[in-house]
Amino acid sequence: MDENVQKSCWGVTVWTVLALGGALALFMLFHDPDAAQQAVAVVN
Repeated sequence: MDENVQKSCWGVTVWTVLALGGALALFMLFHDPDAAQQAVAVVN
């Protein structure tokens, strides 16, 4: 019998979404000083 195993691409999809989301979050934080200060206040 021929057994063809298809790999799932969900791992690549998840990493791509996380990377783009993280990049967008950093972009928004660095271009909005008020939001950056609030984020630092929450972390501390």
